[in-house]
Amino acid sequence: MSYRIACDVHTHTVFTRHAYSTVGENIAACRALDMELLGSADHFSSMLFPDQHLRNFQYFLNQSCWPRVWDGVVLLRGAEADIVTLDGGLFGQDIDCPETIVGRACSSDGSLFDRVTDGLDYVIASVHNGDFTKGAPIARSTNMYVQALENPKVFILGHTGRSGVPFDIDEVLTVAKEKGKLIEINEHSLEIDTRGWFHSVCSRIAQRCAEMGVGIVVSSDAHIAPSVGRFPHAQSMLEGIGFPEELIMNRDRRSLLEALDAAGICDLTDLADLAEYKA
Repeated sequence: MSYRIACDVHTHTVFTRHAYSTVGENIAACRALDMELLGSADHFSSMLFPDQHLRNFQYFLNQSCWPRVWDGVVLLRGAEADIVTLDGGLFGQDIDCPETIVGRACSSDGSLFDRVTDGLDYVIASVHNGDFTKGAPIARSTNMYVQALENPKVFILGHTGRSGVPFDIDEVLTVAKEKGKLIEINEHSLEIDTRGWFHSVCSRIAQRCAEMGVGIVVSSDAHIAPSVGRFPHAQSMLEGIGFPEELIMNRDRRSLLEALDAAGICDLTDLADLAEYKA
């Protein structure tokens, strides 16, 4: 079985600081591969700046200036937010944000997370530093992922096979299925996996998704434009286990946008039928 995957919703730009391409360069990479949809999801994390102030993250606030269709590619606005507590707390939720970027008082209370993600289409929730989970019973780390899925902005659990955090796969997948949220199969995790550790965990997660009927998203996690829309390791792994194509929710833009709507994240399904995409 050979899969066509026409959307890449976990990509990074120069804003991430350890990535190297602009959103325009990523769009051009998509266009060159006849990809239908790009999701830009830069890091929303303490790893970017020593001071956690809204001014540092205003890159996310003005993404309404991005065209929804750029050179024939649908462009979604996302962020990859760190999971930072065993209660499934996301970066910025515990940081009060009383002022705008120009220092005016905000009209209502809100956290840094609220301000930054308010105008975004979706959030990917990922663990990058799992030190806070060390020594925790598996029930607590499982609940961490469950609670992250409960967040109304979270659409995808990012690279769970690479996080190094043990969890009850079936329990997390059950919640993901109930809420229509997606589990990521991360190309970059498999690409850097010289010892086969990530491949083993990712394969087990993918196998259970197939058996339980849980939707996945295959992502490049690209940090440079030439990696956008390329998933050779992930595709090979999925082909090896005979993964059902209908559960790959980014196989085309319509499936991805309908999944985004079904999960109650946002309704952008009108973008599925634009003339620019008709063959």
